Amino acid sequence: MCFLLSFGLTRRNHTGNILNNKERILSQKLFQSERKIPLRWLVAISALPLFGVVAAFGIAPDTEVQHMTSRTVVEDLSLPTIQLSADQSKSFWREERIQRGDTVSSLLNRLDVNSDDAQSFLKEARHAQAFRQLKPGKNIQALTTQDGELISLRYHYGGDSMLLIDKQEGHFKTSEQPLSLERREEMKSGLINSSLFAATDDANMPDAVAIQMADIFSTDIDFHRDLQRGDKFTVVYETFYNKGELIKTGRILAAEFINSGKSYRTVYFQGQDGRGGYYTEDGKNLRKAFLRSPLEFSRISSGFSKARYHPVLKEWRAHKGVDYAAPTGTRVKSTADGSVAFAGRQNGYGNIVVIKHQGKYETVYGHLSGFAKGLRKGQHVNQGDVIGYVGMTGLATGPHLHYEFKVAGVQRNPLSIEVPVAIPIAANQKGEFMRATQPLIARLELLRGTNLAALD
Repeated sequence: MCFLLSFGLTRRNHTGNILNNKERILSQKLFQSERKIPLRWLVAISALPLFGVVAAFGIAPDTEVQHMTSRTVVEDLSLPTIQLSADQSKSFWREERIQRGDTVSSLLNRLDVNSDDAQSFLKEARHAQAFRQLKPGKNIQALTTQDGELISLRYHYGGDSMLLIDKQEGHFKTSEQPLSLERREEMKSGLINSSLFAATDDANMPDAVAIQMADIFSTDIDFHRDLQRGDKFTVVYETFYNKGELIKTGRILAAEFINSGKSYRTVYFQGQDGRGGYYTEDGKNLRKAFLRSPLEFSRISSGFSKARYHPVLKEWRAHKGVDYAAPTGTRVKSTADGSVAFAGRQNGYGNIVVIKHQGKYETVYGHLSGFAKGLRKGQHVNQGDVIGYVGMTGLATGPHLHYEFKVAGVQRNPLSIEVPVAIPIAANQKGEFMRATQPLIARLELLRGTNLAALD
């Protein structure tokens, strides 16, 4: 901001000099009076065109604040009233997690179901199979009124369905409702230091997937004897969720197992005929005509040999089979498709099943505690079908399965004999097979580069 001071016209005569001096004196006073304006205000005024209007708030100098009084004001604020519907005001859902030792009665009590409805429920729903063995960790939900009347109960006890019990006309009606499942694909890898199950536990894989993996590779790898420290596996498998909760696992889609440095790979493929199976990358059927073992993860107590000291007969004699130690009642599977040639009791074998297979092959299963329901001579069985249960009948000192593999009536070592393979992918399906399985192979390659989960 600039100041314009006017001094008038100067006259060159004496009078003019006086007047000129007077004007100079007046102008000096005027300038002095202008300088009385504080410098800080001049700075503020000159800044206005640059910064625009500035509003300043503060307390005036010398203002006393010590004696200022304060007053608290409390006012009631009116909140909107929440209106509940008729149904919401009468009933609501409760949920409880089943604990070890719980009974249906104790659960109903924790769910605040009144005693009358609890007694009626226990009487009318006692035949529900799901309530005969409550599973700790599972949740149970109940819809009740404010006074404890039970309207409905939901219990997902396993599988892909939910048990529903609804109160209709004063009585409890039981039904099953399928769950809406979301399918996902999981990818896991692991490193073996002690056992397969320890490795899969460390990799956070369900037991069902570990069992599948052992079954898939069981025609190439004997999981009782062949596992080595440092073996690796990668697997891609299905999972199914309901509202974020894992409900079940599905089938393995692709897997690789590296045993003693040798890689075994497989992918699942379902052909045009609707039948699915596991194949190598180039379309060879992974399934062999015979399984290496008739049991799942059983310890081999006695191997194939031409001379063994018999624990019952107390003499050395040939043992032309393999003994699998396992608890009584463990399921025994047919190692190949065939027909039952004999099922009954026979001398030192005790309860025995003999199965004739295609060509010159025959398998024998001895010391069984019992037979599969309905098993009879001449019946056709498929590979993996349960034919009996581990026992200790006949000449046996403990529960185990005696397994023999015969070729043209002669016992051969089932752990080392070469067995025929199943039919590979047909030529007219090879293109479809390659298109469907390449993404799965790519996932296995991806997992190969990850840090494997180790176990102690």
